[in-house]
Amino acid sequence: MDDFELYLDTADIDAIKELDQILNVQGVTTNPSILAKTGEDPLVAVQKIIDYFTPEQKIFMQVVSTDLQGILDEAHFIASLRPKNMCPKIPVSHNGLKAIKQLESEGIQCLATSIYSADAGFMAAHNGAEYLAPYVNRMCNYGGGMQDVCDLVDMLAMQNSKTKVLGASFKNTDQVHALIAAGMQAVTLPVDVAYNMIGHPGVKIAVDEFTANWQKAYGRTTLRA
Repeated sequence: MDDFELYLDTADIDAIKELDQILNVQGVTTNPSILAKTGEDPLVAVQKIIDYFTPEQKIFMQVVSTDLQGILDEAHFIASLRPKNMCPKIPVSHNGLKAIKQLESEGIQCLATSIYSADAGFMAAHNGAEYLAPYVNRMCNYGGGMQDVCDLVDMLAMQNSKTKVLGASFKNTDQVHALIAAGMQAVTLPVDVAYNMIGHPGVKIAVDEFTANWQKAYGRTTLRA
């Protein structure tokens, strides 16, 4: 398989378990809003994911503080929750960019988030961010969002950057399709969009037809009697 990475943008452990059985899921992304929706203590919700995942699957957890020291302290705490692949998400504010630069110098992988422009994403990558999360649908609401993400992918490729664009804030499968076709290396999908990617009604129609024809001919719905 290639280097494409699929993440789920949720902290719903039941949904994570179900989709992880269906698809090759590289991890999950969370943010303060997603964790708040669980109705649980955020660390309890995250621990459930840690307990379920293999060590190779990544978990991205976002800082809440906005001052530099607070961001750094929370990022260190997040990274300490697991021996590896526990990565802080940091918005690309001025303090966030300072923190990304510092954390990457310490060897802590970061995901730069709340990206609304190709330029901000590129500068976060230049500061050492391993992943960039442009808010695709929100960018589209401001105009030109899809093109901005495509520009970001191209800008990184032209500079031979190892930073991956991990598209976020999707509202439909067309957005996902277009950006993967444009070369985006990773996506994080809400549960409903993930199911829509694999839920074409024609599949069930075809399977039902095959089953009915087989049963009519052989009197069973299995290959072997």
